[in-house]
Amino acid sequence: QVQLVESGGGLVQAGDSLRLSCAASGRSASLYAMGWFRQAPGKEREFVAAFSYNGITTYYADSVKGRFTISRDNAKNTVYLEMNSLKPEDTAVYYCAARRGASSYNNRNKYDYWGQGTQVTVSS
Repeated sequence: QVQLVESGGGLVQAGDSLRLSCAASGRSASLYAMGWFRQAPGKEREFVAAFSYNGITTYYADSVKGRFTISRDNAKNTVYLEMNSLKPEDTAVYYCAARRGASSYNNRNKYDYWGQGTQVTVSS
């Protein structure tokens, strides 16, 4: 069992930056692949970024590539999402997720554990 707690969301203006954090706890939390997803009102939950299970490879959605950076601090069992040049279309609830296994890191159905989400609102 893995518990995930996100933090760092808020209300910002277009062009601003935010850093989200996801603290993981529980058995062998460091062995899981970690990802970030987001869900805007009326839309499906979509992939944002992820680390491979070994923490070496990163993956990004095209819509955030070059603006968002996923990173991790293994000593703290924490994953971060640095978001720069935010746009109004980035407004959503952002979720941290964890899973075992490799491949299909952008598939939300592959993830076993989810945090409660943190709201990010970007005003124009």
